[in-house]
Amino acid sequence: MTIHADAMHAITDETRDTVDGVLAYARTRALYENVPLDKPVTPDQLAETAAGSITAHGIGAQRATALFADVLAPTCLSIDHPGYVSFIPSAPSKAAIAFDLVVSASAIYGGSWLEGAGAVFAENEVLHWLAREFGLPEGAGGVFVQGGTIGNLSALVAARSAARLRNAENGLADPPRFKVVCSSEAHSSIVSAANVMDVEVVPVPTGADGRLHGDAVASALDEHADAVFAVVVTGGTTNFGIVDDIASVASVTKSRGVWLHVDGAYGLAAMLVERMRPTFAGVELADSVIVDPHKWLFAPFDACALLYRDPAQGRAAHTQHAEYLDTLTERPDWNPSDLAVQLTRRSRGLPLWFSLATHGTDQYRASIDHGIVLARDIADEIERRDGLSLVRDPQLSVVVFRREGWTMTDYQAWSDRLLDDQIGFVVPSSHRGEPVLRFAIINPLTTFAVLSGILDTLR
Repeated sequence: MTIHADAMHAITDETRDTVDGVLAYARTRALYENVPLDKPVTPDQLAETAAGSITAHGIGAQRATALFADVLAPTCLSIDHPGYVSFIPSAPSKAAIAFDLVVSASAIYGGSWLEGAGAVFAENEVLHWLAREFGLPEGAGGVFVQGGTIGNLSALVAARSAARLRNAENGLADPPRFKVVCSSEAHSSIVSAANVMDVEVVPVPTGADGRLHGDAVASALDEHADAVFAVVVTGGTTNFGIVDDIASVASVTKSRGVWLHVDGAYGLAAMLVERMRPTFAGVELADSVIVDPHKWLFAPFDACALLYRDPAQGRAAHTQHAEYLDTLTERPDWNPSDLAVQLTRRSRGLPLWFSLATHGTDQYRASIDHGIVLARDIADEIERRDGLSLVRDPQLSVVVFRREGWTMTDYQAWSDRLLDDQIGFVVPSSHRGEPVLRFAIINPLTTFAVLSGILDTLR
């Protein structure tokens, strides 16, 4: 068998069949009216049914597609299933899913204006809209990165860079070790970012309401003096959906010249609902903000919008310099690769752009509001049912509750049965040592009937 270098790239009848077959499967999956929940199997089971696909001469597109569709895909949970309410789900719009295929098919490099001007422009249209919605000033902007962890890391790197520059300008030495202040309920990615940066995390206890408040942050800043380069507040915690008292924290950071970062990966999208905006008062004072479109903005994995109040501070921290990059870095263009810890990047903001352009912002506001209203309705239903009780009233779209008398073993056995029966995916969580359950409501196709049906099984 003769192997030709261009065989994978040439346009042949076989190539056309491959593309047609894959697109046909993608179309079928995207248009499922009854999305299967599916469930994982053991490594041994997959080794028995799926091993051996990588061979010297290939198994062909038809067999490879069938292997994925019939064997591999059914072992992957469908996160867009209406009954998937664990962790933080994802429910990309059909428009966003379809355009995600276009992004891949177009072979666009999204790292520089020179190579991807149209894509960067479209992404910036979305980023500037989000900046306005969050109350950030004219000139604010940023970049789409992989996810909240990379977004938080990139923002904190920019914050430390700004602190170092400020110290140098004022003739001050950097501290032996920089520190970042955050809530004790902050997302695990903050600790992860701190570990990567080799900085210390100063966790601050929340109030009785579960929120981080300015007076507690002020005490932490007093104790750690000039070592703190940033304070992180959370715009919707993962476990409870709680929004910190951002305004009071912002007052403290602004008076002391400390960078304020808002981790709104899950919850900040709720600002698009007008009546929810007071909950997020103070976001407009942030130096950096993140929100993940693959969560509550109905985009496919993976996308995080990172916004800077002053993008020049992001560029100062992240622009990479090399001889082969001179043609990019010596131009005044808006290069997304200058704004985060990445160089090569996919234009991951385009599916959101297309969906927003297709459906309009009013549809987005209504779809987000659905989750907030449903969370309140199902919380009321939980309170009405014997043997169930809320752990805390929902603030956004996360509802945390308990089945009286159950242990973690009981919860896990119930969760396993729920998935085996293909009713839903709800995994146990915990709060202050107590095992609990939680509904994270994102998907507009998740209904009161779906959730009350899950409650019916808690017997």
